[in-house]
Amino acid sequence: MKTAIVTDSNSGITQAEGKRLGIFVIPMPFFIDEKLFLEDITLTQDEFYQKLKGNSDIKTSMPAPGDTIDMWDRVLSDYDELVYIPMSSGLSSSCNTAKMLAEDYEGKVEVVDNQRISVTQRQSVIDAIHLAAAGKTAKEIRIILEAHKKESSIYISLETLSYLKKGGRITPAAAAIGTILNLKPVLQIQGEKLDAYQKCRGKAQARKVMINAIKSNMDKRFKEEAEKGRLHIAASYSGNPEEAKDWLKELKETFPGHNIVMEPLSLSVSCHIGHGALAVTITSYLPETDLPDEIQKDEMS
Repeated sequence: MKTAIVTDSNSGITQAEGKRLGIFVIPMPFFIDEKLFLEDITLTQDEFYQKLKGNSDIKTSMPAPGDTIDMWDRVLSDYDELVYIPMSSGLSSSCNTAKMLAEDYEGKVEVVDNQRISVTQRQSVIDAIHLAAAGKTAKEIRIILEAHKKESSIYISLETLSYLKKGGRITPAAAAIGTILNLKPVLQIQGEKLDAYQKCRGKAQARKVMINAIKSNMDKRFKEEAEKGRLHIAASYSGNPEEAKDWLKELKETFPGHNIVMEPLSLSVSCHIGHGALAVTITSYLPETDLPDEIQKDEMS
């Protein structure tokens, strides 16, 4: 069977990188001041953050069903089947919509609901590439990825509370107090939710909290994988590449021997947390595959 891998741009995989990897990327739509933009097609990272910092009205959306079907049909003209890896069903309805659309494809389309987004979603795509190369079918790939969906965490420190206030996650009063106290909360994405993890006074403390969270995962939750060197650690950021370089340097010094990659956060995540965030992720290797380093990027692009 000739199996294709399809994802959406929430994975952080650009159109150019998708071509290099031999996969297909559906661009996520955004409505900015009521005008439609497509990520990495008519909307660059720089343009997005300019509009975000300029207080434009930005709304996330999901790919139109027709656009998803058109992509699948084009892919299936050259492949026998495909695996579709969208963003977490807990953060968007696009996954469940894709599952309904796939019912008409008689098993040729397998939609993965492994509750990943951004850097961890990207890792699922890389894993799927290797599983397909190893001869796994689309159904087998979906089952494997979903079986290990909880073996990953993202920790994110925020620069500002204004976007949490705007989204109704905290009250205006709490945001005002937090700003006065220089609170930089650390959030966690584990599974399908974006939750509070710890309140911090300043970015330096937030970075320490995130590093300690990774260490805790390595000492407890992923102890066996850590001892075998079978963990992916990755860093991320939202529109602050210079600060991100320093963050990557700190992580590499703290966790020597790990091939730590740096990727921008998904714009869908950034839309809700704002500019200037830093993040770190930890993900267990799939037991079914060993991933060679050459397919991952060691430096910021």
